[in-house]
Amino acid sequence: MKVFWGLGKLLTLLFWLLVLVNLVSPLINPIHLLINLAGSLLLLTHLMELLLFNGSLKGRAHPWRDRLQILLTGIFHLQTFKAPKPVEVGHA
Repeated sequence: MKVFWGLGKLLTLLFWLLVLVNLVSPLINPIHLLINLAGSLLLLTHLMELLLFNGSLKGRAHPWRDRLQILLTGIFHLQTFKAPKPVEVGHA
């Protein structure tokens, strides 16, 4: 699964590179509008993920770096978090 999450991060970063290139030098007419729309929707989605998962970042070593990575790669970064260990309840 780590390979899948890493590939997802790489593809997301390549998409952000495409969006930045499109902002500097727009592509042909209908495509540059679609790329801008997809980029803005992805940014909105990543902002929503950041708001929803902000509580889970409080115990992390570098929460601001995690926030930046969530803004860039979204759920692909969130999936790399370790699951908390369940608390065992003792019997009487």
